[in-house]
Amino acid sequence: MMDLQSKLVVVTGAAGALGGAVVAAFETLGANVVGLDIVERSGIIPCDLFDSASCSAAVSRVREEHGAIDVLVNVAGGFAMGEAVHETSAATWRLMHDLNAGSVLNMASAVVPGMLEAGAGKIVNIAARAGLRGAANMGAYVASKSVVIRLTETMSEELREGGINVNCVLPSIIDTPANREAMPDEDFSRWVAPASLAGVIAFLASNMAADIHGAALPVEGLS
Repeated sequence: MMDLQSKLVVVTGAAGALGGAVVAAFETLGANVVGLDIVERSGIIPCDLFDSASCSAAVSRVREEHGAIDVLVNVAGGFAMGEAVHETSAATWRLMHDLNAGSVLNMASAVVPGMLEAGAGKIVNIAARAGLRGAANMGAYVASKSVVIRLTETMSEELREGGINVNCVLPSIIDTPANREAMPDEDFSRWVAPASLAGVIAFLASNMAADIHGAALPVEGLS
């Protein structure tokens, strides 16, 4: 059984399709979930994940209102096809790295000290299968997700002795409204359902994954 009852879970990107599924999965398992997102919505604490001060302020508010954070799930991120590597603009490069890797760094800075003080914690990052190898016209995105994988491995090496598990998932194509709109002719049934991916994330955040450190776990469906 997953021991997530009454655990305090912070989910970034909680207003998105995957973020909403992750929130729902943890709530179903009895966790106390707090969502962070740039999108202002009821039940979500506003946070600019590009800004370290905003992340620190949001995390401080979470602690003041709810107590110590047991689990951090870094869902927030983004995708852009972009250009060929030799045509990649500084703006595209910066956006992909800020969205996918910078957000992980900013949240780690805000959350990890409290977990180290408590001597326990779980962190799950969202990387991507695309981060494992290059792909045409996706250089900035691929590089940013590869960074998330390497950050996950590095954080695991740094934090495991402090009682903190750090792992990431590598989804292929997630079945979201945005992806359906972008690829309307694809077979959506072969994609990864957000609820399915959320279940894997919850597993990595539970006692059942206590001996898993620095893993990059593929979640690919049939795609």
